[in-house]
Order: sequence, then structure tokens, then C-alpha cells
Amino acid sequence: MASVSVLSETPCRLGEGPLFDPARETLFWFDITGCRRFSLHLPTRSEAALDLPEMASAMAVIDGTRDLIFTETGLHVLENSTGALTPHVLIEADNAATRSNDARVHPSGAFWLGTMGKQAEDRAGAIYRYFRGRVEKLYDGISIPNAICFSSDGATAWFIDSRAKKWMRVAVDPANGAPVGDPELFLDHAGGVGDIDGAVCDADGNLWNARYGAAALDCHAPDGERLLTVDLPARQATCPAFVGDGLIAVTTAFQNLDAAARAADPQAGKTFLVETPVRPKFEPKVAFAGS
Repeated sequence: MASVSVLSETPCRLGEGPLFDPARETLFWFDITGCRRFSLHLPTRSEAALDLPEMASAMAVIDGTRDLIFTETGLHVLENSTGALTPHVLIEADNAATRSNDARVHPSGAFWLGTMGKQAEDRAGAIYRYFRGRVEKLYDGISIPNAICFSSDGATAWFIDSRAKKWMRVAVDPANGAPVGDPELFLDHAGGVGDIDGAVCDADGNLWNARYGAAALDCHAPDGERLLTVDLPARQATCPAFVGDGLIAVTTAFQNLDAAARAADPQAGKTFLVETPVRPKFEPKVAFAGS
């Protein structure tokens, strides 16, 4: 039903935010606490790393030459030809205790962005929505924002506070990704093994979730039923991204593992490729200011 192989041997302390750009045939991901963005050109398997001046966790594509990088101080425009970062919109830049975490682009181009405490302080973070140059706070008092993803028609969003273990869904405006109702419970993970981390929604409406601490990638039906669990070679799975028909990349982390734990989990932090029947849904470009 599924096979798993190593896509990148590079171990990340906190691998996160994978995104595949079909135009560049390249997978991007971050080591948040390592302050680096990695890129892997899939046809050639050529890998590169970009050092960043601060912690970053996610990105969106603006156009053929620029990406929008989500960092601990907000959104920055990256000129890929030079590696130059230019501040665009500040988010919690005056709060040294928080950083960026999970984020994903809605079909309209709206960019949902989650922040959290650098030490995972209780209720220190929030979820925001960026759209055409403006940012608004959607939900406050979030401890560990994760599992942000959207249905293909743009009418539904999902998110979780991993600490609260309640995966929520909310109706949103397909035109701009703004909530149009109150969040309701999608899946109660209380008592479950591991934590619900990053997630993506495929072309058939199923949700694929990396389960942190459980060495698992789960597939859930739109009603929440678990359809499939893929066992991964690293315990701390963080986030999936579609990279082609039947192909999913999954980032992992080796954070908080001492020498004995690293020895017991030798592939921790690597990025994996899962081959399983799935119709991918790639992220759209971000609705950038002036676009």
C-alpha cells in the first residue's frame, strides 16, 4: 500500500514547512531552529541550503523569482537570485518569546500563519491570515498551531492546537480564505498516540497528517475516519507535502533527543519520500500585495 525511502539524508533539528514548487520541480523545507532553508531539485536530486538570519518555518511562492518566507518576525520577501531577504509585513516582531510555526496557502492565495512560544509556552501563539499585503489575527491563545490545510474548493479550513489535541474545521470564504463561521470539532485526538502535526488535503478531500512522536503518516477521510497509517523510520514526523502523483515528502526532527534517543532513532531529522496511491493538490501562489 505504501513504501518509504529517504529523500534527504540531511538531519534537521526541527524539520518543517515542506513545500513543492512544480514550476521549479523543487521541494523546499526548513530547519526552524537551525535557521536554514533547504531545497531539493527532484529530477537531479541536487540539494542546497540557504542560511537565514533568524528562525523560519514556512514559505509561499510569489512568482518565478521571489518567495515569501515566514520567520520569527513576520513575512519577508526572498530574492532567490541573490538570497536577499526584505521585510514585508511584521508579525509579533516585538515579541522575542515567539516564533513562526505551521502555515499553508489557501486556494485564494490567502496565507494562514501560526505562531507559538519558542519554548512552547502555553497559549503564547496565534493564527493569522495574510491576504494581498494585509494581516489579521484569526485565533488567539494557541500553544502549538499545526495541521493548517484547506479543501480544494476553498470552502473549508482545518487547524489544531497540538497541545489541546482537538483538530478543528471551519467554513471559509473561497474568495479570500477568511472564516465565515465558528470552528467545530473535526477530530478529538485526546488519548491518542503522539501529536497531530502538519497536514495537507489531497485532491480527493482526504487529509494527510504527520503524527509527531508516533513515527506515522495518517490519512483521514473528510469525516475524520482514519483510512491509512504509513509507518515512518523516524519517530518525530512533522509535516507532509505532495511532490507528485502518488508521492508525499515528510519532514522530521531530532530535537529533544539525547544521545541514547538519537542512537535508538538514527534517521531522526531526515526527510522521507512516501509512495502511495494519492492524487496530489499543490499549493497555489500567495496573493501578494498588489497582485
